[in-house]
Amino acid sequence: PDYYAPGSGCLLQEKMGFPKIGALDIRMQCSGFIYGLSIAEQYIKSGTYKNVLVVGSEVQSTALDLSKNGRDTAVIFADGAGAAVLSSTNDNQGILSMKLRSEGKFAKELWVESPASSNGFPRITKNDLEEGKQFLKMNGQTVFKLAIKYFPEIIIESLESIDISIEDIDLLIPHQANIRIIQMVQKKLGLSDDRVFANIEKYGNTTAASIPIAICEALEQGRINKGDIIALAAFGSGFAWGSTIIKW
Repeated sequence: PDYYAPGSGCLLQEKMGFPKIGALDIRMQCSGFIYGLSIAEQYIKSGTYKNVLVVGSEVQSTALDLSKNGRDTAVIFADGAGAAVLSSTNDNQGILSMKLRSEGKFAKELWVESPASSNGFPRITKNDLEEGKQFLKMNGQTVFKLAIKYFPEIIIESLESIDISIEDIDLLIPHQANIRIIQMVQKKLGLSDDRVFANIEKYGNTTAASIPIAICEALEQGRINKGDIIALAAFGSGFAWGSTIIKW
């Protein structure tokens, strides 16, 4: 975020020139856009709001160790932003299912350790900086192992909850975590290349921004059409993951 306080939602409200509307931050990193969609869906279903702007935005370059010690993360993660507006509708379209999961015991496998209020005072020390605790750290093997397990599981769970199968999906748009992860998930689900969207080779892993960026490009390329069944899925820091099925 721009600052630890206040949240970026309020800053965006001012920058966009919006009236005094509600604004909130969703700190779910890689799965942030999916979690954001889930919150927007509930606001709309409850009748609280008719239109909700969901933004996935990341500035990660300033948290990357560009020395050889950080090569496992610096070559993957990137900055980016994407957004979508969710609106109430009486048409036969929109979000069909939503599944969210988390497993906090893996929090330290993909995290930024400092600054942290858990450090006491001060939140970051000279020793923290010298040890590189302000940089993003990732246990790549653990992330890969669980991502290729949980990605397919949550997608299938989302499909089964509305009684449709993997054959009904027109396009899978996963969080652009890693091309090998995407390929493994594709193989496990038995999807052909034309039914999976990937653009990580262009932008890297923009975490919460990767799905809305991919949706935008898929629309521009004509790979999403009205009536299509679209699956979105994400897995990452937390660990937190989720999937949603949308009728476009």
